[in-house]
Amino acid sequence: MRVLMFGWEFPPHIAGGLGTACEGIVKGLAYNGVETLFVMPSASGDEDQTYTRIINASDVAVDTESSTVDEFLGKVKFVHIGTNMIPYADPEEFSRLVEEDRKRQIRDFKVSYGQKYKFSGKYGANLMEEVARYAMVGGTIAMQHKDEFDVIHAHDWLTYYAGIAAKELTGKPLVIHVHATSFDRGSADNIDTRVFNIEKRGMLAADRVITVSDLTRGIVINKYGIDPAKVVTVHNAVDFSGRENLEVQRGVKEKVVTFLGRITYQKGPEYFIEAAAKVLKRTKNVRFVMAGSGDMMNRCIRHAARLGISDRFHFTGFLRGVDVQKMFALSDVYIMPSISEPFGISPLEAMRTGVPSIISKQSGAAEILKYAFKVDFWDVDAMADDIYALLHYPALADFSAKEGFDEVNALKWNGATAKMKKVYESVVK
Repeated sequence: MRVLMFGWEFPPHIAGGLGTACEGIVKGLAYNGVETLFVMPSASGDEDQTYTRIINASDVAVDTESSTVDEFLGKVKFVHIGTNMIPYADPEEFSRLVEEDRKRQIRDFKVSYGQKYKFSGKYGANLMEEVARYAMVGGTIAMQHKDEFDVIHAHDWLTYYAGIAAKELTGKPLVIHVHATSFDRGSADNIDTRVFNIEKRGMLAADRVITVSDLTRGIVINKYGIDPAKVVTVHNAVDFSGRENLEVQRGVKEKVVTFLGRITYQKGPEYFIEAAAKVLKRTKNVRFVMAGSGDMMNRCIRHAARLGISDRFHFTGFLRGVDVQKMFALSDVYIMPSISEPFGISPLEAMRTGVPSIISKQSGAAEILKYAFKVDFWDVDAMADDIYALLHYPALADFSAKEGFDEVNALKWNGATAKMKKVYESVVK
């Protein structure tokens, strides 16, 4: 079995869990005898290609001339109107300016025959245009390698159109992998409709849809109207290789409680701060760490200051690689209070390091983790009680750490990808 896989990032250069999951997946697939060609927008050259062959989309010249993505993928429009218009123009003037800006964007978007496009591979202001161009280049790559793969696998909405292009041009079956949905990134009444439409079209075009949890499967079926028969849950796992015998020097005597993840609405950072304040009213022998970055970071810093706990609260900024493992090794309790978490790999990593973990019931990981403490994300009193108990009752913490360690050791990518292989086999004629 051979797979053409579209991703957006790959270690060591990652912004979150998606790239880490992709690495674990290609390693697990290799173990199960599945070869992968992994396409990414902008490869750095230092990615580990032991288990997969990486294709850098920035090195590939487009062999299909197209002035808009409409011509390439039917009636798909990525052209968007900017907000830098003159605010006091009359209706006719405004219409003229809008039309001029639309034409400029189409002109700037043009990707001609034989042209390479240098992707940033980031999540910047021109992300939608990069997604569209990635579809064009993805189609080219699929045609160039059409005899080298049996099935197409696209990860998350950023790559769905690349997957669709590859399917339309080669006739090979498409599997899309839903790691998160628009309903996880924002509140239910405030989703990005552009992303929602891309997600839905990807789901409709796919021969199978893999979701990372039953929680996400329910969203795909109920919110996007996808046939349940083609939606399959494959829970995430963790790659534990190279993480043994990590020794760290603690710089503080107090206990350490850690939040590690993007500091965004979805991850529930403010509930962590509220719970921390409640714990600190009962005990002072503890410090709280918020490791990560995101659009709510400054707001969270101010929130901790308002509650008068800044002297017990630490913000590390974004951590990656071995620094993540060091942070877990320094922690006595890990907490993931996510409002909506399709899965959540971090608690598995924490438990593998021997750290007792508290996770929200609104997470996919809660479906498979028996020995993690589970609370509703909004119940800061229960959250604070669990933190306090794990800090002050050593027998409870030791039991949770030991059983959790054994539990997550059984959750390896080799098993998860064996299920993915069966999904591939079900769509390959």
